Amino acid sequence: MSIDSSTEILESQSGFSDKIYASSGNVCAIVLAAGEGKRMKAKKPKAMMEVLFKPMLGWVIDSVRAAGVNDVCVVTGHLEEMVKEYLAKTYTGDAACSTVTQTERKGTGHAVMMAREFLEAHRGGSVLILNGDAPFMDSSNISNSYFYHMASNSCVTVISAMLDDPTGYGRILRNADGRLLSIVEHKEATMAQLAVKEVNSGAYWFEVDALLSVLDTDHIQCSSITGEYYLPDAVKLLGDAADAFTADSASVVMGANDPVQLNELNQIARSRILDGMIADGVSITCSDGVIIGPDVTVAGGTVILPGTILRGKVDIGEDCVIGPNSLIENSVIHNNVIVNASQIKQSEVFDDTDIGPFSQIRPNCKVGPKVHIGDFVEVKNSVLDEGTKVAHLTYVGDSDIGKRVNFGCGCVTVNYDGKNKARCKVGDDSFIGCNTNLVAPVSIGEGAYTAAGSTITDDIPSDALGIARARQVVKDGWAAAKRDRDSKK
Repeated sequence: MSIDSSTEILESQSGFSDKIYASSGNVCAIVLAAGEGKRMKAKKPKAMMEVLFKPMLGWVIDSVRAAGVNDVCVVTGHLEEMVKEYLAKTYTGDAACSTVTQTERKGTGHAVMMAREFLEAHRGGSVLILNGDAPFMDSSNISNSYFYHMASNSCVTVISAMLDDPTGYGRILRNADGRLLSIVEHKEATMAQLAVKEVNSGAYWFEVDALLSVLDTDHIQCSSITGEYYLPDAVKLLGDAADAFTADSASVVMGANDPVQLNELNQIARSRILDGMIADGVSITCSDGVIIGPDVTVAGGTVILPGTILRGKVDIGEDCVIGPNSLIENSVIHNNVIVNASQIKQSEVFDDTDIGPFSQIRPNCKVGPKVHIGDFVEVKNSVLDEGTKVAHLTYVGDSDIGKRVNFGCGCVTVNYDGKNKARCKVGDDSFIGCNTNLVAPVSIGEGAYTAAGSTITDDIPSDALGIARARQVVKDGWAAAKRDRDSKK
């Protein structure tokens, strides 16, 4: 079929969802992530190199899952412990990925051979095979290529792309009917073939049974030059049953072989995300130093100021002001929140709260609503309820703080005795005087006060005043006598 007819096929499938799991097929995916990537000059597998703080492998798996393909096998190899640790931490429960090991890196065909047992378990279905270091292979092209694959009744469908400069890529050659004729590697192409701008992305849909019929060293021949087995040879073996689907974006083929190319991927991804957020009503008048990861959502009306970094899974509500020079990581920020030159990690900040400058909200905190956290404040593993104020130079750790509590300057919750952590509890409407130490575990009742400079080791009942400091003693002439002694020495 021609390139144009692929669009016609998709348009004719009006009953299809944009997710594959809505179809009747049995689908799975194999992601190739065994590569070493020596030119990256990093102690990581190539697929674990990050684009906007997220491994390229994670981009690929998330796109596969977003398309509705839930059963994923990752082929690991170089430093596979690092890959497996990432997968175990990131994809848990029903989202867990299986893995197989390619002990010797002998090409893409050999890598898929390692997953033969996984394929045997999916006989009768379709398998998507793609590279773990191609982060821009998106869910839309995965879904659309699958529907095209099914409608064209092919045993294999190559996902292709049109490039202005196809140098270095295998060319897609089609017959008079528009179906895939062959894939020709760049170094083996004639001058006429080099003029073709349609290239192989390295991603394929196979019918599992058809793939298994050719997936062995008797069919896929070892290259006499490199000693490797290449997956495009399986496409060639399936002959007339092969076709190609043209992706709607050239970026699906983009990968990185060195740090310069990886930086280019980061810049492309960064620009796309910022442009998308601006289009959705987020104000980013100056993007200097603004880096936003792919798993971040920001509602319209929010302002992102220079130097702001949002990484991991972050959800920011409406009408917030984030920045300048702020870091938010794996957190939820509700509406009308100000975060000024501060850091928030693995926490939740509720409506109408302001934080900073120069403060830190460490993991496992719930802050707000209408809480004020001023400068040089650190909060860790604590709850600060509505209307509480922690103005400056204070540490609140492992504590449950009620509503409308006021902390004076320089307060500390002493939550660690050298062996164990303990919690403090402060009731509603309490007042914690300047330079108070609350030595956990201790409870301050509702409406209670602590005197400035106190070290509180016992509970204070509601509406009481706790004083824990020695009475002042003044020794007349002591300083003069000291100076006289010092001068004689």
